[in-house]
Amino acid sequence: MRAVPGAQDPAGITGPSADDPATCPFVPPDVTEAPGAGGLRPAPGHRGPDDPPPPSLRAPGTDRDPYPLYRTLRASYPLVHDEAFGAWLVSRYGDVRAALTDPRLVAPPPGRTLAHLEDRTHAVHRALLQPALRGRALAALRAGVERAAYVLAHRLSERQEADLVAEFCQWLPAVAAVTALGLPHEDTARVREWCREGLTHLGDGHGDLDAFLRPHVARRRARPGDDLLSVLSTARADGSHLPDETVVGLAGTLLGAGGEATHLALASFLANLLDHPAQLRLVRERPVLIPAAWVESLRRDPAVHIVLRRALVPVVTGAGTIPAGADVACLVGAAGRDPTRFAVPDRYDILRPAPGQLAFGAGRHRCLGVQLARLTAECALHALLEALPHLRWAPGGRPASAGLITRGPKTLPVLLS
Repeated sequence: MRAVPGAQDPAGITGPSADDPATCPFVPPDVTEAPGAGGLRPAPGHRGPDDPPPPSLRAPGTDRDPYPLYRTLRASYPLVHDEAFGAWLVSRYGDVRAALTDPRLVAPPPGRTLAHLEDRTHAVHRALLQPALRGRALAALRAGVERAAYVLAHRLSERQEADLVAEFCQWLPAVAAVTALGLPHEDTARVREWCREGLTHLGDGHGDLDAFLRPHVARRRARPGDDLLSVLSTARADGSHLPDETVVGLAGTLLGAGGEATHLALASFLANLLDHPAQLRLVRERPVLIPAAWVESLRRDPAVHIVLRRALVPVVTGAGTIPAGADVACLVGAAGRDPTRFAVPDRYDILRPAPGQLAFGAGRHRCLGVQLARLTAECALHALLEALPHLRWAPGGRPASAGLITRGPKTLPVLLS
């Protein structure tokens, strides 16, 4: 494989040639690049000099309801440069999945998470995390999350009403992340507050994170346990321990995901079931359907709607060419409601065959937190169904979701008895 002349390759790898469709997972084999300025293939809805500009993610109201824009993009602008947002937009299910798995599209810097690692370094670091998320370690983690879920649910059982976001969804994922890392449980409130202040699923957004985690890393190096932080702190790659910065970055990713992405996904999950009482009754009667109900919610209402990537080289697609160095916005929220992939895509249906969602990424960068998030959601629903048999919306119904990059209900006002 050869690099395109002049292309930047900050990850230190050589990607497939943009003019060789056979090596490119992001272009059908019978597609060739069309002539024209920059090699851009005119897509359906291609704008002429007198046409209005294409729609933008920055348009007023998109953060309140992005779905009309998503429909327009999928139908008429499958690949388009959004000048206001500063990225090329990819919106169809097949294209988004291909973009998330294309090795020439990488997480934009700066960053220190698995999403920012490529090639052999990524594979080595990812392999180090696997033992902490299976076997006895996973069983112990599940037991801890189950206890927390039942405690939180039973605290609500004597109440008449509650806000499940503030009193359940924001707490349980933070407990799960703290438990997975083996941190003191009294730090859960601190982690929850940091997430409210900006700690994200990318492990950044709070200046105190390094100072908080580094002493724990030092203690785990000296006296390791069975938790995930011990695995990271004592792991060796090429004969050496991972640098403290890498360990802190990976741990911060898990803490941020537990606070932000998972709590939003959990809130949407509960909202979808509350919106559909017949399906809620079905999962009460058949708990084996809970995993399917969770995956369907992630398809319809993912917590992360936009995943950013950067092109190392020019990338040819069926709709045009993404220039080297350009940012690409993979619209996961649009992909999950693509009618060419899903029948009646706006409908929530826990019996939907093959819901195939992209909420936690795809390919080599599929988020390792998917297993922890699923475990958290399953424990949450089991506990709520047992403790709150009369759970239903409070008068007024479901509040609207909001957000552009991350999205979910901000409150879940419910009646409990």
